[in-house]
Amino acid sequence: MADQLLDTIREAAEGQIDFEGQRVVDNLVLLLLSLSGAISFIVGFLLQDIKLALYVGLLGTALTFVVVVPPWPFFNKHPVKWLPAGSGF
Repeated sequence: MADQLLDTIREAAEGQIDFEGQRVVDNLVLLLLSLSGAISFIVGFLLQDIKLALYVGLLGTALTFVVVVPPWPFFNKHPVKWLPAGSGF
């Protein structure tokens, strides 16, 4: 039972993403972390609360982690078609 659950988790975590998906992930990380940093700064500045600014920044970082770390299916829309082994040039 536990082995089956671990195999399911392992298969989900070891998913594939293609080169186009890697580019999308890179752009998403840049966008989401920049946006969360700017929002965190603005909230902290307007409310004069550094603790709240840190929480907003951590929330944005956690959201970015959830969006980009798992191998979501939309990161593998353009899989690479490799040549068969031993086919030569």
